[in-house]
Amino acid sequence: MRRDVFQAIADPTRREIVNLLAHRSMNLNSVAENFDISRPAISRHIKILTECGLVVIRQEGRDRYCEARLKKLNEVAEWLEQYKSFWNKTLDSLGSYLEDIQKPKKHKKRK
Repeated sequence: MRRDVFQAIADPTRREIVNLLAHRSMNLNSVAENFDISRPAISRHIKILTECGLVVIRQEGRDRYCEARLKKLNEVAEWLEQYKSFWNKTLDSLGSYLEDIQKPKKHKKRK
């Protein structure tokens, strides 16, 4: 099954795994110790993260170490950027509108 980075970050557990691995490489048991779910469940999450390229696993003796590859998150940042621009413009327009309707209206004096 082909996976992408959006599938990986859709799950809060996987986001937390990426957050842990962003700071240092860890073996699978060390990763699993940070969660209240089974080791097989963590392994499934790690598998998804490796399939989308956010995590790589290297063998060191008997241990398998997981390392984050955060460059793949650039896809998400680029996708979000288009919406950031849209929402900034929209919210700026809303702010201007709200300022305009809150200004006291000047009445012309009749002669």
